[in-house]
Amino acid sequence: MPSLTIHSYTSLVLVALITASSARSHVDRAVSSRERWTVGQIVQTSSGPVQGHAASNAGEVSEYLGIPYAKPPIGELRFQPPIPFNGTQIVNGASFGFSCMGTRLLATESIDPDSVQTLGMTDVAINLLQELEPSKHISEDCLTLNVWTKPQAGESKKAVLVWIHGGGFISGGSAVPWYNGQFIADQEDVVIVTINYRLTIFGFPGNPTSPPNLGLLDQRMAVEWIRRNINGFGGDPDRITLFGQSAGGISVDYYSYAWTTDPIAHGFISQSGTATSLVQSTKAEASTNWFNASAALGCGNSSSDHNQVFECMQRKPAADMLSVLPSIDFRKLSNIAYSPTVDDALVFSTYRERKAADLPILVGNTDFEAGLLRLFAPGVREDLWHVFNQRTYVCPAGERASYGMLTGTPTWRYRYFGEFPNLRLTTNPPSGAWHAAEIPILFDTIPTTAIANTPEQVAIGKYMRGAWAAFAKDPANGLTTYEDGWPQYSPSDRTLVRIGFDNMTGTNLAVGTQYDGGCPLSEAAPNQTTGRTKALPTATV
Repeated sequence: MPSLTIHSYTSLVLVALITASSARSHVDRAVSSRERWTVGQIVQTSSGPVQGHAASNAGEVSEYLGIPYAKPPIGELRFQPPIPFNGTQIVNGASFGFSCMGTRLLATESIDPDSVQTLGMTDVAINLLQELEPSKHISEDCLTLNVWTKPQAGESKKAVLVWIHGGGFISGGSAVPWYNGQFIADQEDVVIVTINYRLTIFGFPGNPTSPPNLGLLDQRMAVEWIRRNINGFGGDPDRITLFGQSAGGISVDYYSYAWTTDPIAHGFISQSGTATSLVQSTKAEASTNWFNASAALGCGNSSSDHNQVFECMQRKPAADMLSVLPSIDFRKLSNIAYSPTVDDALVFSTYRERKAADLPILVGNTDFEAGLLRLFAPGVREDLWHVFNQRTYVCPAGERASYGMLTGTPTWRYRYFGEFPNLRLTTNPPSGAWHAAEIPILFDTIPTTAIANTPEQVAIGKYMRGAWAAFAKDPANGLTTYEDGWPQYSPSDRTLVRIGFDNMTGTNLAVGTQYDGGCPLSEAAPNQTTGRTKALPTATV
């Protein structure tokens, strides 16, 4: 070895030995940590030590529920951006925290018997509508999250999937049984986190003197908490993927455009919702909604002193505030009051010139989203539901996927087709693969009924969980090598993955434009507009 002196050669050997020893020590610590892990053990977090327990149906999974990530947004903190919660007292993670205050999805408290007859609604549908009603376990003190993990097995630092729930930004919560993460954590060697965020007027108030999109700021704070603390649960803060459905899918896509400089996440999954799915409120529209509520509560109107109105609204009982809020009219394709508002910081007036974070994305929708939504508006013509499907879900998914392709971002697109007897909502006409039908399949949380799961249903669920986990573990390449391989999306090629097509398992491919009638996919990148797909009409259903 003529080019090295004895001294330099010895130094290199010592460095190599030290490096190898350090690496071996790190591996030994990781193995030792897994061996020492006790199910439900206390985990130290910035919120305080958290005591968990064994998940109810997956005994090797540690479940930590109701962990506060932000201070309760009550009193003077109502209608204010979230503030991190820092604690030293032990957090009992035995039960879910309160769901955030929300409003009704049904316009009335009871299901219309005529709707049951007209649509041939099943018991599954009736039970689902009842479950969609706001939880009685609600409070403004709701900014909590939940963790499911199995550190004693598999990777020492696991990929993390963070679920953002749907509900039109006015309803829902992380305690919904469908969103229980124990089965994915048990089967796929990932950490699952689900979060709450403020809804309706509490999360999107429209008050002209404070930020409009508090619910989206809550989501960001939850993700920051996860980055700071997930290592203690066996998670990898450098492999966080956000996934969500409906309003949750929209939130994921909003996030991808809003936090480009420090996204924290390394991948995104938007299910049945993107940034252009919803007609966002303008500041003027949001302000009108705010003053409608303030006037109804005796706090003044737009001509009153805005600060006095704000202070009065902070003092009003939360239940009184909910009582004056309108319900959604599903017969009109219009924006939802007290929902995301254009501020050109978190929600943009146009996505034409915007660039999302250059991170992998999986985007898609179900085959017939309206199969659920028409329960809220029976009697609407089927052709108008087709317009609704295309405008709200199909075209936005295609546009977002095409945008990713054109910008060189690893992008995959799917369409979910699964139809099963114990998830059938209507028979006249059939509900098809309805809005949210994939969720209990993905989470393996199908409600127990007299009708058993079919073998195909079980197989498709396993396939989906594997795909979502593969993406989370390696967002740029995981799907490319999953099963028969998912090709990155290209509109004119057979790259749309049809999940559960004819209730079959496996990678079934089609050309995306086959389903995109009326969608301006060829102009996707320059026409990412605010929820109004220009090739489709604005319609009243």
